[in-house]
Amino acid sequence: MPRRDTAERIRDPERTKAELLAIATEVFAEAGYSGARVDEIAERTRTTKRMIYYYFGGKKELYLAVLEAAYRGIRETEQAIKADDLPPAEAVRRIAELTFDHHHAHPDFIRLVSVENIHHAEHLRQVESLRDLSAPATSLLDDVLARGRKSGELRDDVDAIDVHMLISAYCVFQVANASTFGFLFGRDLLADDIRRRHRRILGDVVVGWLTQH
Repeated sequence: MPRRDTAERIRDPERTKAELLAIATEVFAEAGYSGARVDEIAERTRTTKRMIYYYFGGKKELYLAVLEAAYRGIRETEQAIKADDLPPAEAVRRIAELTFDHHHAHPDFIRLVSVENIHHAEHLRQVESLRDLSAPATSLLDDVLARGRKSGELRDDVDAIDVHMLISAYCVFQVANASTFGFLFGRDLLADDIRRRHRRILGDVVVGWLTQH
């Protein structure tokens, strides 16, 4: 690697860390924690293992940073959703559809979640900050559901976790099972026209369920 490139990386540590995280996310999503190699991450970022260890401490610490960044991304998307000015049913639809968009735009996030579930959240449990990061996901839905119950527009026998799970289950399936589903049924779940239709279906399902009394 040219000395000039190395010097630029040292002068801009935040950019370097962001680049390392982006490539590490791809590698861990492709190969899982066990299969991922720090050498490959270094090669794909045109840096060195030593620099990766300098910034993150080691493979495990890098993976934990990747997990935190991936979950922070979806939580920031949720926090950016503006639903206060919408009627409850419309607000829930917006939350569902924008969550769907995020999952489709970040397939590596789905793969990382799958890896963690295979290993019973072994590494996820070590990132304590994720508990706090998850709070906005339910608080936003809590507010919308509370407004809906008060107005009588939404049912009162479900909570935010129920709704979050329904939305997540649908969104994750679209991405995680695209290859197997496509082979078995000959349908490309990631094609634009199908993606738009399934996005609309998700909104219909969530709203239909919550407005059924």
